[in-house]
Amino acid sequence: MDTLKIGNHEFSSRLIVGSGKYQNFQTTFEATKASGAEIITVAVRRVNITNPDTENLLDYFKEYKIQFLPNSAGCITAKEAIALFRLTKEATGIDFIKLEIIGDTQKTLYPDIVETLEACEALAKEGFCILAYTNDDPIVAKRLESAGANAIMPLAAPIGSGLGIQNRYNIAFIKEAVNVPVIVDAGVGCASDATIAMELGADAVLTNTAIACAKNPILMAEAMKDAVKAGRASFLAGRIPKKPFATASSPTEGMANLNI
Repeated sequence: MDTLKIGNHEFSSRLIVGSGKYQNFQTTFEATKASGAEIITVAVRRVNITNPDTENLLDYFKEYKIQFLPNSAGCITAKEAIALFRLTKEATGIDFIKLEIIGDTQKTLYPDIVETLEACEALAKEGFCILAYTNDDPIVAKRLESAGANAIMPLAAPIGSGLGIQNRYNIAFIKEAVNVPVIVDAGVGCASDATIAMELGADAVLTNTAIACAKNPILMAEAMKDAVKAGRASFLAGRIPKKPFATASSPTEGMANLNI
């Protein structure tokens, strides 16, 4: 079985989806189901999973087996993120988290690595299983692993940009640098982007905007599911080496010399 292992958790699907930007919770559920994903990340500050007295996303998944992944979107300091996850764990019992601390909230939405490292160390000591959103620096990725991160989530392009994989070499460098799963997060715009990420050796792909804001979210979710599977199979199969010149599909060596 080619399973994705994050900490003590194990999954069959290598596609992780988000829950933001959908028209309603019902569409979120239908798209998630179509994607085949077994993990859905939720911005706790923006999407309700903690208050049972108002419409709660958890209610839509009562009959569907999926792992919720609370994230700290909206937090700009380690202190804020730590407090948020402690409250979320108390309210839901979930200690499987996506650590996301944004440094530039106006333009790039790039992460604040210093604050992320501080929060990662503190939360790891409290037993949280941490998926850490980060930039595409392999040195930072290694430090996050040392700080206790159970998975590294480098951006492929700015959040929500749909630009696709803009840093292929960096993703590959990060994969070589760490021993925990590498999950490409942010920048995916279409199914082929997800395939490229997986062919680079990423262990999984997380996408939200590409599905939620597609003209047909359900169909895009299905496409992402197939794309991740195809990319993973292509990576495992091993691509042929690139050559500067043509190579005949039917080799001429050993052919009889026919004088016709």
